[in-house]
Amino acid sequence: MWQNAHDAYLESRVLSADPLELVHLLYEAAIEAVREARRYLAAGEIAARSRSITKAFGILQELVAALDHDRGGEISGRLAQLYDYMERRLLEANFQQADEPLAEVLGLLATLAEAWQGVKAETQPVAPAENPWAQRPPVEAAATYGSSAWSL
Repeated sequence: MWQNAHDAYLESRVLSADPLELVHLLYEAAIEAVREARRYLAAGEIAARSRSITKAFGILQELVAALDHDRGGEISGRLAQLYDYMERRLLEANFQQADEPLAEVLGLLATLAEAWQGVKAETQPVAPAENPWAQRPPVEAAATYGSSAWSL
C-alpha cells in the first residue's frame, strides 16, 4: 500500500514538474539507484546490484537524450562527455563487481544534483513585491484615524 501511495506521489510530482525539476528528479533517482547498487554489492546480491546499475545507466541515457546541444553550447557537450564517463564507470563496476567506480559515480551525481539545485534556485521567479496600497497604515496613523468611527 505504501508503495502505491509513493508511486502516485512521484507520478504527480513528475507530471507537474517543469523541465528544471525533471532533471533534478532524474539526478535524485540516479543517486538512489547507485546507492542501492552499492548496498547490494556489499550484501552480495548480484542480480539486485545489476538491476540498480542498469537503472542508473538508463537514467544517464535519459539525461544524455535531454541535452540541447543547439542552445546548451559547450556546457551540453561537457555534460555529454561526463555522462558517457559515468556510464562507462557503471559498466566497469558491474563487470568487475567493484565499489570504487560506484562511489565515484555517486560523488559526480551528487555534485551535479547540487549544482542543478543552485541553477533551479537562480531561475525561480522572484515573489512580487507587496502592493503598497494593501498595507496596513502605520501604528501612529491608526491611532489618529482610529478614534473617528464611521457610521452608516
